[in-house]
Amino acid sequence: MADRRRTPVNDRVAAAHLRDAPDGLLRAEGTAARIGVPVADLLRAPDGARDRQLVYGEPVTVYEDRDGWAFLQAAKDSYVGYVPGPSLTAPFEATHWVSAPATHAYTADDFKSPETHALSHGSRVQVLGGTGRFLETTLGFIPARHLSPLGAHTGDPVKVAELFLGTPYLWGGNSCFGIDCSGLVQAALLACGTPCPGDSDMQEAELGGPAPAGDYWRGDLLFWKGHVALVRDAETLIHANAHDMAVAIEPIAAAIERIAAQGDGPVTAHKRLG
Repeated sequence: MADRRRTPVNDRVAAAHLRDAPDGLLRAEGTAARIGVPVADLLRAPDGARDRQLVYGEPVTVYEDRDGWAFLQAAKDSYVGYVPGPSLTAPFEATHWVSAPATHAYTADDFKSPETHALSHGSRVQVLGGTGRFLETTLGFIPARHLSPLGAHTGDPVKVAELFLGTPYLWGGNSCFGIDCSGLVQAALLACGTPCPGDSDMQEAELGGPAPAGDYWRGDLLFWKGHVALVRDAETLIHANAHDMAVAIEPIAAAIERIAAQGDGPVTAHKRLG
């Protein structure tokens, strides 16, 4: 059975490209859009539980717009869900992404000017010009040091994860305002140009290959049932966790012992990216 999290079908419409969609559903080609708010919850159903989040400028395909809700699929990981229709904006040509943990857009190229938007790491924007300390975008002026051109990737996922140190833990979170374990891993890998699914079970099944037990390399992934962490070095890991309710660094041995003691079981996989 197809994973509902990545299958663009509901009880009324199905993406036209799906071969095994149930009969009687309207086939939709989908229309392109982008997220037009700093952070949008991607919900399992209208007014339902949050599955993941999308940040400003992320491209999506909308398959249904009904009663104020857009049923869509995210480009970054194929995740499907609902966002309020007003959270979307028309497609635009993104040129840069926010590579700092967070940033602001300002009304002028002056850090004392009023801010117009608060943006998370990973947000995508369209730069119109500017060569100084600020780049002009369609949202306002953003510090040039906080932006990188699309296609310019970071080389070290652990360094990216460390940008989020202290970020509050948020179930299903994908931004600097709140993030969970799989959201942290996804942000770190996407910033390095490595495709990454949205949830830890998908990441365990699809990322990397088995690593020798106890041989911890920087950038390795450790999985538990429902949890994932990035190995920082031979002794420590970094993860968004509900124990600290934040992104934190923790000794590997202590984390393994603590997670087992709280009833969440042993490490289920130790994976190494190619």
